[in-house]
Amino acid sequence: MGLARAGCSVSVVARGGTLEALQLHGLRLNQDGKVTSQAVASSAVPAELGVQDMVVLAVKAPSLPEVARQIAPLLGPDTLVLTAMNGVPWWFLQGFGGALAGKRLSSVDPSGEIADAIPARHIVGCVVHASCSLDEPGQVHHHFGNKLIIGEPSGDKTARVLQLAALLEKADFEAPVSDQIQKDIWFKLWGNMTANPISALTGATMDRVLDDELVTAFTHSIMLEAKEIGARIGIPINQTPEERHVITRKLGAFKTSMLQDVEAGKPVELDALVSAVRELGQLTAVPTPSTNALLGLARLQARVKGLY
Repeated sequence: MGLARAGCSVSVVARGGTLEALQLHGLRLNQDGKVTSQAVASSAVPAELGVQDMVVLAVKAPSLPEVARQIAPLLGPDTLVLTAMNGVPWWFLQGFGGALAGKRLSSVDPSGEIADAIPARHIVGCVVHASCSLDEPGQVHHHFGNKLIIGEPSGDKTARVLQLAALLEKADFEAPVSDQIQKDIWFKLWGNMTANPISALTGATMDRVLDDELVTAFTHSIMLEAKEIGARIGIPINQTPEERHVITRKLGAFKTSMLQDVEAGKPVELDALVSAVRELGQLTAVPTPSTNALLGLARLQARVKGLY
């Protein structure tokens, strides 16, 4: 909506009830108790929308293979693809990772179909620091946060990424350009990879997760494994798990996105948040027993519920 107000022509690929709502009411935003609407072009068929200057991928990771199969009509030679998603993306080791640079992560792109459909030259990474939910199809509820950290996978401050930052700021976002977007992705993941699956397993809000000393000790062991993996691929974290939990506590008694997905019967994005960390542990020879335990438990729960 901010991009539309900044003068961009915005189109949305949607299906079902969301598409119907967009066509009837436009894209709606519930912010500070006020609902506003913005007319957008919308279709379930990407070819009807045509080549775009920028495509924003803001889906959950389990939906990405289907998106990849449909994205071709939206991409021209110079189309920028902004990946505003949680977890480790399929392009994580493009232009980064030392000896691992260029390696495909099978945990998030098993067959390589995503990389084939969305070539690396199109990618600009994005880390979202905002809390939003859906009130109903086509209506987004903004709770807090307005920061989009962006960056090239290579870390270069290219003309296109600087132009994108200026556009996002015009659209009323904070849009710092990262020197290494993988580091920002990894730092956000460092909290999400424990908070999401543990809350999904237990049904607990984050304040209750952090109040249990045994669970907190378990999260610390997982975070220390991920911290060592990061150090070995060039993205060290200069923080302790305890310091990170102080920040999380400030957010109060909230439900993580994965807990909301489990409650809604939606597929969970375990692979981008946990399986990818396990795979990177294997690639860097970092033992991950606690990460393995968390993945096994969360994956089993999701399979039993038909969500994985």
